[in-house]
Amino acid sequence: MGKTRQDDFESRRQHLAGLSEEELENKFWSLVEQIVDPMIDLAKKNTTPSIERSVLLRMGFSSIESKAIVDGVLDRGLMGKGAGHVVYRVAKDNNLTVREAGLKLAEGDTELWDSIANVFKGGGENGTKA
Repeated sequence: MGKTRQDDFESRRQHLAGLSEEELENKFWSLVEQIVDPMIDLAKKNTTPSIERSVLLRMGFSSIESKAIVDGVLDRGLMGKGAGHVVYRVAKDNNLTVREAGLKLAEGDTELWDSIANVFKGGGENGTKA
């Protein structure tokens, strides 16, 4: 009925046969890092509107407020900075509470949006390291 699986274990393990237990473990973790590191890199460098709305919700903003802020962040190319970071930085730079800053951004305060876009795109204090 079925074919017998050809056992190729011995031939496939030859490159590992001479390694000690410690060397095998190091090889394993090295291979794991090769697989996982790109995923970690992607997670660090990329975000989505959904994630950013979620962050703002946890900061106390409503769903509608969060959407408006994230839309503003997207429109200005600031997604890589993080919506929560944008709100926090606006609050810090303008002596506002986080709530006040977020509401002003959600309402479309052009002066604040222009100011934060300038800071994060290299024109303000700390430039792109903001």
